Amino acid sequence: MNTENAPAATDDGPLAVSIVIPIYNEYDNLPDLVEQVERAMRPAAVAWELICIDDGSRDGSDRLLAELAESRPWLRPLFLNRNYGQSTAMQAGFDAAHGATLITLDGDLQNDPADIPRLLRELDAHPEIDILSGWRKDRQDKTWSRKIPSKIANRLISKVTGVRLHDYGCSLKLYRREALRHVKIYGELHRFIPALAGQFGARVMELPVNHRARTRGQSKYGIDRTVRVLLDLLWVKFLLRFLHRPMHAFGGAGAAMLLAGFLILLVLSFEKLFLGAHIGGRPLLLLGVMLSLMGVQFLGMGLIGEMLTRIYHEPGGGQQYVLREAPRPPRGR
Repeated sequence: MNTENAPAATDDGPLAVSIVIPIYNEYDNLPDLVEQVERAMRPAAVAWELICIDDGSRDGSDRLLAELAESRPWLRPLFLNRNYGQSTAMQAGFDAAHGATLITLDGDLQNDPADIPRLLRELDAHPEIDILSGWRKDRQDKTWSRKIPSKIANRLISKVTGVRLHDYGCSLKLYRREALRHVKIYGELHRFIPALAGQFGARVMELPVNHRARTRGQSKYGIDRTVRVLLDLLWVKFLLRFLHRPMHAFGGAGAAMLLAGFLILLVLSFEKLFLGAHIGGRPLLLLGVMLSLMGVQFLGMGLIGEMLTRIYHEPGGGQQYVLREAPRPPRGR
């Protein structure tokens, strides 16, 4: 992908690059954001578009975005009906994008659009790579509230998912369109896209990028986001390991609990029948019954999961019959 001395977006042929930016209450940053993206992409020899998704802003960002788009044919604004969250806004941008390469970054100007041409050249130089992820190596954020929790989260996510990155939270990423073909994001899953795409064979590379301190507006992230990320990480772990075999997750736990409960009840039954022991008031009886019931429930959940998996992989529904070939007539007729 050559990136030197060519016009910006054109209407001729397919687009090469789609830049996707979720926007939420970034009124003060929007004009500079659009200008910096244009400045970065103007010398690039690719047809490009900028998709800004207003995620239910309340500060007039939507009106400003519509105004900016009037004089910029390469700017395509999308307006969500309410605040759905960054992942949903990003998915809306992916759905609307026409480019062969999709680029994401934040709308708060902490990501530097000037990095985009360099990253495009790197992606072009590595055709075997499907996702190029930014690494805020010199991060301009508060140490205790942002840097340290992020470092811990990145190590945990890398260990759990098996896709090792220094900076999962960096929004500046480049994706080949094929890498996102089977990936859908919601909740807080936007930060897990490299891991989610990895299950379909996507290959990921990480490069340092420039990071700037926020100078206008307020951060949308708080410490409560850490809890949401951890909960989503549990889902991602289940998704990566047990999506195609839910019985292995629920069935294993269910079988263990059912076996333990059965053994406890067997011992208590022996004591009652052959030793004459009184077992009605013993906590062990309650534990045995509880483990047995929970084991049955987990096995049932595993079976339901297996059926849902079949529905997932067989959208047309299971065929109710099987046809055979017509019988051959007897010889001599």
